[in-house]
Amino acid sequence: MAEKQDYYKVLGVERGASEDDIKRAYKKLAKKYHPDLNPGNAEAEEKFKEVNEAYGILSDAEKRSQYDQFGHAAFEPGGGGGGAGFGGFGGFDFGDIFSSFFGGGSSARRNGPIDGDDVGLRLTIDFKEAVFGCKKEISYNRIEACGDCKGSGAEKGSTPERCSTCRGTGQVTVQQRTPLGMMQSSRPCSACHGTGKIIKNPCKNCRGTGKVKITKKIEVSIPAGIDDGQRIALRGEGHAGSNGGVYGDLLIEISIRPHPVFERRGNHVYCEIPITFTDAALGADIDIPLLDGTTEKYKIPEGTQTGTAFTLRGKGVPSINSPSRKGDLVFTVIVEVPRNLSSEQKELLTKFAETCGDNNNAKKTGFFKKLFNK
Repeated sequence: MAEKQDYYKVLGVERGASEDDIKRAYKKLAKKYHPDLNPGNAEAEEKFKEVNEAYGILSDAEKRSQYDQFGHAAFEPGGGGGGAGFGGFGGFDFGDIFSSFFGGGSSARRNGPIDGDDVGLRLTIDFKEAVFGCKKEISYNRIEACGDCKGSGAEKGSTPERCSTCRGTGQVTVQQRTPLGMMQSSRPCSACHGTGKIIKNPCKNCRGTGKVKITKKIEVSIPAGIDDGQRIALRGEGHAGSNGGVYGDLLIEISIRPHPVFERRGNHVYCEIPITFTDAALGADIDIPLLDGTTEKYKIPEGTQTGTAFTLRGKGVPSINSPSRKGDLVFTVIVEVPRNLSSEQKELLTKFAETCGDNNNAKKTGFFKKLFNK
């Protein structure tokens, strides 16, 4: 058999801990490892037993005194403390202790209000719809409380009755002999399937479940500035709860179709604007497309190089939390080199090139000076 751990270490308290400290530590650990919260977890079940064993000793002033004096030997047969008081757990009911701390224990949780599940879906919208906001009608399936029986599961004119087997708790107590002695555990009542109620006349509409599945249509407002992957939560539009629990939420994840020209990064928008060789060399007023479909004139200076970026302040995407604040529109000019030149055009360009000195091609000249260290 594995050596027992120090009870104080099990609860994570110092040896001089007060009764309140011990109680708080136990409450936290018992909730963490309780079998109802860790179904099928053998390790958690073992921890739960260990925590209860430690609390059973340290919460009792006399037993704690014996433990402080003799250690675990105080509760072994023939030990200093006479182990009969705790060695077999003497009918010690873990469920009762858990109930006293957490308001009714597992049966109360099972029969108490249970909130409904959330419903999740993905909605795809256009780039401009995300920028300026829009309204969309969507359809989705959800579980609602039955309108005929108001969620009770019983036919009109009748009501569910309290289960006589479990007396409405939804659980029955089973006593079992173990190597540690007689132990009690709670199990869902088989007569009422853990609900604590018996429905003798089930509702025909929902077949006694108290819930029905429907397809619901709803109009959703998409706020301006929403980004790809962000979610909208509509409270109370999810599945119905149980035992008076509230409805869950409808969670809509937004997916945005890419734009053929603009690329979004946060609230800033980027695009490339092609310009002619002449525009780049001489400077020009060019049209810049804006998100709303209009254009704005922008003067680029003479000698503009391809890849140069310019910024239009406040022409980007509005902030979802503060629509008056907008990002910028950043455009990069790309100089388009002319193709399919005629003989006359080629001749003119050749003459132009001959007239250009080093001052007209500073980057090219500087590159070769660096390359050959001249």
